[in-house]
Formats: sequence, structure tokens, C-alpha cells
Amino acid sequence: MAPTLLRPASPCRHLAPPPSAAGSGRNRGAVSVADSRARGVALRVGGSGRTKASRDHSGLTRQLLDFQHDTVNEPDGDYDPLGQLKARFMDFKQRNYVENSTKYQNLAEQQTPEFMVVACADSRVCPTSILGLQPGDAFTVRNIANLVPPYEHGASETTAALEFAVNTLKVPNVLVVGHSRCGGIQALMSMKNKKDDSSSRSFIRDWVSLGKSARLSTEAAAGNLNFESQCRHCEKESINSSLLNLLTYPWIEERVKEGTLNLHAGYYNFVDCTFEKWTLVYRPGLEGGSKYAIKNRSTWS
Repeated sequence: MAPTLLRPASPCRHLAPPPSAAGSGRNRGAVSVADSRARGVALRVGGSGRTKASRDHSGLTRQLLDFQHDTVNEPDGDYDPLGQLKARFMDFKQRNYVENSTKYQNLAEQQTPEFMVVACADSRVCPTSILGLQPGDAFTVRNIANLVPPYEHGASETTAALEFAVNTLKVPNVLVVGHSRCGGIQALMSMKNKKDDSSSRSFIRDWVSLGKSARLSTEAAAGNLNFESQCRHCEKESINSSLLNLLTYPWIEERVKEGTLNLHAGYYNFVDCTFEKWTLVYRPGLEGGSKYAIKNRSTWS
């Protein structure tokens, strides 16, 4: 089902944002370890009071620092849920890291990712696997229903990741990836049928309520369809809502207008393994029509 929030427009070809400057190169926004300290981008914990939790995790850290990192054979006793991860890590180290040691040494000094990816936390939707992303390719944040809050929502892990990727790493592309059978979108669409129970707090309900505009648009456009079809419609509607929310961040809007940042959308259908993608066109100076449209829409199947 086609996204309804943004309509393809025939003038898109000549209204598309200009490409990024050719001279930007792979060194744009490169952040080294030294840079991070000098430019104040390292994460710090504020406050002078030490809570019980802070004492607890400090104790755990001391145990890690005191641990002697000798290689030992782990016993083959009870089931170890990390056993497969260890095997995969060792395979990665031998087949990837060792064979591309120069690349990983360079990544140890700095990162210059091509993409900032906002994806869902769903275990079936791993952008690294389905899009073949390698270490250094994408600065990624994942959350329930791949939502981008509006600027006025304030701080969150998603907004912090966007700020770092756009302002410090200077990524040229932001990609919001949604998917089929999204539990977060189902929760969002179910809210219309349930009264808000203020006596019990739900982090999920509070979070997905950020997509209320997508739900309302879905109800207007597909309210006559069954619940599953409405959810499928809203999965794409919410992606478009997130694209527009990205433009509420002044530093994102500025770079989009400059033509140094492009906003893309992706929809992964894991039922039939297809991937639909489109790009947002933003025309802030347009009068008498919508400032938004989509271009370069295609389906990979």
C-alpha cells in the first residue's frame, strides 16, 4: 500500500535537493579518539551524588579491571546462551577482522559513516544483515517502531544519536527503516480501541503515542479496512511521519536545505523479503502547494 502522507510529484526531478559537495570526501565529519576529547563529544555522567546504583556498577567495573584476562577453556556443562555468540565472534575475527586488519585499525582511530540509520528494535529486522552494512558504514539507533520524535519532545537516545551523527559525524544520509508486522505499530493502532488507564504506566504506550498523527492519518485513509491492513498502512505512514519530524530539528532542516543531507525511507517486508525505498523532497520556498514530496521510489525484490 502506498504511503499517503507524501505524494509523488512530477516536479520532483528538478526540485530535488542538490547533491552533496563533491569535495566533501570520506573525511567529512571524521571523529578520532583525540577529537572526541578535544571537541567535548565524549559522554560524561554529571552530578556529584553517588547513588546505590552507581556504587553497584562501580563495584562491577572494579571486578572487570581486576580480572586476569588469561585464555581458559570454558567447560562443556550447562547450556551457555553465549556459546554461539562466542563461535560467531571468533569466526568474525578470523574471517573479517584479521583479513582486513588495516581497515579495522583505521576504524579504531576514526569513523566516517555514510548513513545514520533509525530502525526498529524487532529481532527480525537487523539493518546490518538485510542491507549488508559493515562496521563503519552506518551510525545506528534502534527503538520500538523506528520512531523519530519531534524536536520539541526533548532528549532521548534517538535524538542524541541524531545530533551526534548529523552535527559531529556529518553523515550525508539519514535512513528510517520500518518493517512488516511491527508490534509497536500494532500497539499504536490498538490505542484507539482502549481507554487510557492512568493508574498503570506503560513505557511502550507512552513511546508509541509519538506516532499518533500517523494513526489518525491511517484511520482517515484506511479506516474501512481490517485491523491488519490498517497496521500495514500505518507502518509506512509512521515512516513518513518520522521523516517530517526530522525536519523539526533546526540543524537537520538547515543541512537538508543546503543539500548536504538527504532523508530516506525504507520498508522491509520480511514476509516476502522485499525492500521498498523512497527519498523525501523538501521545498521550503514553495508557495501554493505542499512543501513535501517523494522521489526515487522503488522496490527491491
